[in-house]
Amino acid sequence: MVSKITERIVPEIKSWQSRPLEKIYHFVFMDAIHYKVRTDGHIINRAAYVVLGVTVEGKKEILGICIGENESYRFWLGVLNELKNRGVEDVLIFSVDGLAGIKEAIQAAFPNSEIQRCVIHQLRNCFKYVSYKHLKEFSKDFKAVYQAPNEEIAREEFEKLKSKWQGQYPYAIKSWENNWDVLSPFYKFPNEIRKIMYTTNIIEGFHRQLRKVTKSKTIFPSDESLEKMLYLVSMNVVKKWTQRYKNWDMVLNQLLI
Repeated sequence: MVSKITERIVPEIKSWQSRPLEKIYHFVFMDAIHYKVRTDGHIINRAAYVVLGVTVEGKKEILGICIGENESYRFWLGVLNELKNRGVEDVLIFSVDGLAGIKEAIQAAFPNSEIQRCVIHQLRNCFKYVSYKHLKEFSKDFKAVYQAPNEEIAREEFEKLKSKWQGQYPYAIKSWENNWDVLSPFYKFPNEIRKIMYTTNIIEGFHRQLRKVTKSKTIFPSDESLEKMLYLVSMNVVKKWTQRYKNWDMVLNQLLI
């Protein structure tokens, strides 16, 4: 009975996934949430890649949810081209995690967009390589980097941090240094815009809502069953998204400068 009822929403899901989108999104966030799915008698990891946009009016919108096994340049280029096919012409700022191939795909599909990697995720990755006894001091030193008023001062603070810690934690330093080009764009913008773009917290909040409902389902019997569940939960969550982004008028004015 449940299966027959959920079968009815398959056309609804397809229609939602292909619906026309806005021409411009000021921010687009992309990140993954992982599930286990049974396929051909085996249990495999599946990622649900969520694409969340902020409209010109300052409202959040789920642009799509794509289920896949491994991210890659080709995968992400397909996702981004699909957004373009649905009417998206321009994205000012992409805020993403360090997903494989995503930077190159964005550069190919939306060459004029800013790409900002999530600073919070990058910090967490760095901290994995730091001894607990040094973590508080290391974190304080890094705070001077990502809270710097501009990129020039951030660079100066990073060089201080590098000379102090590189001998003990070279990988933590290198991981930041190698990705500076996608970690530093937010320095170009005023604080209200920085608060939005330098972290993917907005999409993590959405993921928490998904987990509340899906946590009792440890393994999904198929990709389709996972897709149905994510769609139904998503529709319930977005009903509550009636408010504009906090201080949106100020953000919009700063974006237009």
